[in-house]
Amino acid sequence: MKNQINNFLKISRNLVIMVIVFAISLSYNAVYAQHDHSQHSKKIKKDTKTESVVRKGIIDLKKIDKNKDGKVFQDQMDWNVISDEAGKCPLCKMTLKEVTIKEAKKNLKKNGFKVK
Repeated sequence: MKNQINNFLKISRNLVIMVIVFAISLSYNAVYAQHDHSQHSKKIKKDTKTESVVRKGIIDLKKIDKNKDGKVFQDQMDWNVISDEAGKCPLCKMTLKEVTIKEAKKNLKKNGFKVK
């Protein structure tokens, strides 16, 4: 009889611990899900000055080529979208193609843009 009572107490204790752990995990998820992260990204955006890859006016390709490797990434549809890093065009979502500065200059002039 003592063994049965001890087993029952062990099982009950384990069950209580499992219920407590489950309740804590549910409350943590509920709190975390309600936490608004949108303010975090706004703060980061305010603190970090981002340069637009959509170029306007006279385009200075040498200035865009920050790492000085003689290459930039250019959209093949929106020719004035140029970056020194790989990425996507914010206008048409196409992947930017790596081209030499000479090629980028030729593409811009051919499509009516002014280049420095």
